[in-house]
Amino acid sequence: MQFQQLQYFVAVAEARHFTRAAELVHVAQPSLSQQIKALERELGADLFQRARGNITLTDAGEALLPLARRILADTETARYEVQELVQLRSGRVRLGATPSLCTGLLPDVLRAFHDRYPGIRLLIEEGGSHDLVRELARGALDLALVVLPLPTPSPALTTVELLREDLVVVSSPEASKPGDGRRTVRIADLERERLVMFRHGYDLRELTVAACRGEGFEPDFAVEGGEMDAVLGFVRAGLGVAVVPRMVAARSGRGLRVTPLARPGLHRTIALAHRSDVAPPRAARELQRMLLER
Repeated sequence: MQFQQLQYFVAVAEARHFTRAAELVHVAQPSLSQQIKALERELGADLFQRARGNITLTDAGEALLPLARRILADTETARYEVQELVQLRSGRVRLGATPSLCTGLLPDVLRAFHDRYPGIRLLIEEGGSHDLVRELARGALDLALVVLPLPTPSPALTTVELLREDLVVVSSPEASKPGDGRRTVRIADLERERLVMFRHGYDLRELTVAACRGEGFEPDFAVEGGEMDAVLGFVRAGLGVAVVPRMVAARSGRGLRVTPLARPGLHRTIALAHRSDVAPPRAARELQRMLLER
């Protein structure tokens, strides 16, 4: 099995068309077809069902695809690792983070990293912890900031706890203060509030809904389905209140009233994760160090 054959296989699997796949990998279509047939002979199974104008994966092809993608991703990571200069003047870091961490934690750390290593490209992918864990596992990310506990525990990942962050309630200054005007808001007080809620798959959504149910009620959503910026915008407009991380509230405080949650409150644990079987590239390890020492 050759690396080039796997590259051609993934191209056909994604394009679902031999000619377009050949264009993507810059090779003549007959050569690509010959390499795919050679790969199928070696594996002893057809990878594609070929019908005029309709290319689909067989069961064998479906099984091979995630493995081939991981091999290609690991090979690309190895290439970047070797190409990095000793002084970290070139290279890249592929970092995943939840949207709230991109808003709250990362800007200062990434600015410090960029000032020290201006030649390192920073590629940021936003997503929920579940999506980020999947991207780490398939080799598409070097590091990810995730919320613990992980939605699906993975023995293939190494996680290091980074911080424990309080959650707070944000509301419009023009609206009535939540919690009957007290200095803190109890979870039970949210039963009388309409919430601006994040989309499904958002760690903050699951945490808030679980806390409300723990107090014996289902939260009432005024608006749901937004990302962090949209949620904060809807709160500023007076559509409802939201439960957000303290760091996000501190950075986005203009036009928002911030009220702490009464003890024991709500918290979330942020961890830095990477694959256990592959060491992150050198530039990623340096960013990891800066995050842990922040």
